[in-house]
Amino acid sequence: MRRLFGNVLMRKCVNALVFLLLPMVVTAQVKIPKEANRFTYWQFEYGEKIDTTVITVERYPDGSIVILTPTPKGKLIQGYCQTVTSVDYAADSITVTATYDDSSYYYRTGFSRNDLEWKVESGKWKTSVNSNTLIFEMDEKAPVNVTPLPYYGLNKGVLRSYTRNGQLRLKLAKAEKSKKVKSGKWKVESGRRVSPKELDRIMKERLVVTTRIFDHEQICWGKENAHIDSGLEAVPYDTVLHYAGGTLILKRVKLPILPYHYQHFVELRQQSNGDAYDRTGSVFIIPADCFPSFFDGINNHPDSLPIFTGRDGQRYQGIMLGNGIGSYEPPIELVRFFTPFGVGHFNERMKDYGIDWRKETYYRQEITDLYRYTDVCKNGEVVIGAWIGNYDAGGHLLTMDIKSYPNEYTLDDSHSPDVSIIPLFNTCNVLEMAGQNYGKLFGTDSLTVTFVIPNIADQARLRYISTGHGGWGEGDEFIPKTNTILIDGKPAFTHTPWRQDCGCYRDLNPVSGNFWNGLSSSDFSRSGWCPGTATQPVYFDLSPWIDGMDHTMTVAIPQGKPVEGMFSHWAVSGALIIEY
Repeated sequence: MRRLFGNVLMRKCVNALVFLLLPMVVTAQVKIPKEANRFTYWQFEYGEKIDTTVITVERYPDGSIVILTPTPKGKLIQGYCQTVTSVDYAADSITVTATYDDSSYYYRTGFSRNDLEWKVESGKWKTSVNSNTLIFEMDEKAPVNVTPLPYYGLNKGVLRSYTRNGQLRLKLAKAEKSKKVKSGKWKVESGRRVSPKELDRIMKERLVVTTRIFDHEQICWGKENAHIDSGLEAVPYDTVLHYAGGTLILKRVKLPILPYHYQHFVELRQQSNGDAYDRTGSVFIIPADCFPSFFDGINNHPDSLPIFTGRDGQRYQGIMLGNGIGSYEPPIELVRFFTPFGVGHFNERMKDYGIDWRKETYYRQEITDLYRYTDVCKNGEVVIGAWIGNYDAGGHLLTMDIKSYPNEYTLDDSHSPDVSIIPLFNTCNVLEMAGQNYGKLFGTDSLTVTFVIPNIADQARLRYISTGHGGWGEGDEFIPKTNTILIDGKPAFTHTPWRQDCGCYRDLNPVSGNFWNGLSSSDFSRSGWCPGTATQPVYFDLSPWIDGMDHTMTVAIPQGKPVEGMFSHWAVSGALIIEY
């Protein structure tokens, strides 16, 4: 929303100038000459002075019309197409033609709606669509028939204004006779003919930039570890490497550098390939240009990473920024997710249980605020990792895409801020199967890091993910625990990760444990997660600490005590996001 609001602000001055220069467009009743063949409409997104675009309607001598939208100025984004809508009033038909730069084009033919119930009074046609109240103000005395919104119906006369839910959306600005309008009928070229819904799908899909990261990749126990003789820079491109006995996969990719107005999402598809249990999973980026690198712990052993020794005497490898050694940065966590109990692999075994099991788990999470990190990683070059903790030879199958969606039609990036992303801590032990310790330090310690926000920053936030674990009745997995974040030793924020909607995902858990009372173990509320879901990050405003001074951030959690060999632990990750 901030990006969209920023775009609105950038256009305010331009649109205000337009309306100062053309005051009659908004305030005066436009006269419609008998010979008028060009009609200009203003289309509004947020009122009469914000986000205004132009729609032109040309009328031909036979009564048909063509609806044109202007091509945006500047270099256009991938997948943009020029569309033209032609309307044959006599046949009540509507044809849309979409033309692309690669010379491909599609067209569809449909008809105006006849299923709407209209209430007509004094030239205003009122109807309702999807709980929205629509009002069309028609000039029924006009000598011609023109509408830029033909799908709602080809009503008699000229559309003067269109209002949705009391907000002006479109208004006639000018009606004139123009010599530039063609004298014949608009010709539809013989492109590929598709249905209306298919054309809509094609137009949207071609705008999306999709980067495939992992394709049906197996994450399991028992695969031979890869090894790179030198550092992170030697990781080959577009090659999946297996580590931690096969439970962690890595791939070096080059993500596209896109304008700031794009929104970015990680899409994951996971299914069991033999493992029956709910497992912790994580997708992360390994920071470049720091020493030592988290890759050193992956490629060699977790003990090669900076060590924090807790009061419990245990060693915690590579969990926080710096930790007294070099410029070390922990992994930047993109998505924390949890596999359900055996979806896919065990569906057939439980087919008579009365539930229509899903074939796979689908996770979709926005990562726009972290995608900017790729801009500073050698022009989009990043190493992305994915981990699912398990000791099963079949394990899990994972597919991952990053999908990027534009919010504007041009590549203009003049309003893009500078962004710094600094990973502060990450106790999600993605190297668990290689010997990395669980995040159980909170039983005797808190986690403290030092951070600095330059005084030239505009804003700063902490992106925080926290999930509690300890899978018995009194373990932290099943008991709400308040996470307290202290700045300079003083409590600043609190967050209690807790999910009470786990029962909504029963159809993802075919081999979840079932109890005598009808509940399944996958139904139980948990500390920030459910089997088959992704955990949403929470954000804390750090703007009060924009001063260029050193500050400490401490995470404190009242972790439960171990019981008979069982222990609780917490997977927390935090990244500092600074905009200038």
